Amino acid sequence: MHPPIAEQFLLNQVPMRYRALFPSLVRDARAAAAMIARNEPIFQTESAKANHGRLVSWAVDLGIETLIKSGRWPVDYRWKPFAKPTGKYLEVRLSHSVMSVSQVTDPTIQPRDVVFRQNARLNNQPTFGFAEFDDTRSTIGLPSFLLIHGRIVRGEEDHEFVHIGVPNHIHSRNYIYKTPNLMQMVHDISSDLPPVEDTETEAVLSLKDDIEKWRRDNGYE
Repeated sequence: MHPPIAEQFLLNQVPMRYRALFPSLVRDARAAAAMIARNEPIFQTESAKANHGRLVSWAVDLGIETLIKSGRWPVDYRWKPFAKPTGKYLEVRLSHSVMSVSQVTDPTIQPRDVVFRQNARLNNQPTFGFAEFDDTRSTIGLPSFLLIHGRIVRGEEDHEFVHIGVPNHIHSRNYIYKTPNLMQMVHDISSDLPPVEDTETEAVLSLKDDIEKWRRDNGYE
């Protein structure tokens, strides 16, 4: 039996060879944030310690931006403003979808429900909410993914996680599909991994055709 279309499509858009880059990226980002916090007195105040996660989040964003700029992850990106003009977020532009990045405390639930995430995930339900060849399936925009990362510390347990999820359009239902923890991947990005073309099942190709048609009809570049 084929995996659900959401899983197939996500594998096509973010193949294993690129998923394998994220664990070390997140570990390096955490180490960089910890080093800055140790060396800069301003980050040693109690208010800064309580917001150390912001440093980690910025470091992960920088790591992803650097990964793309270096060509190691051959996709595009842009910095998009929040709905309220309080800052910008990183949007990764994949071939037929987009992805944003969030640090979370619980990998089983979606991040805080803000406007840009609300708008992005609305595209997922008509695309992935039905059987893979259901005639009622439609494309109303680019499918949207979430790269979530975080760390759970309970006593002596220290659990780091990175997942890529296809968020459900209903926030409380969390994810249509979510990868296993990428921190537990075998970190092998050799040429033995299957190329993107091997993930292009009939259902994925059909979905990509629908997305291309939507792009043409809506003048989306």
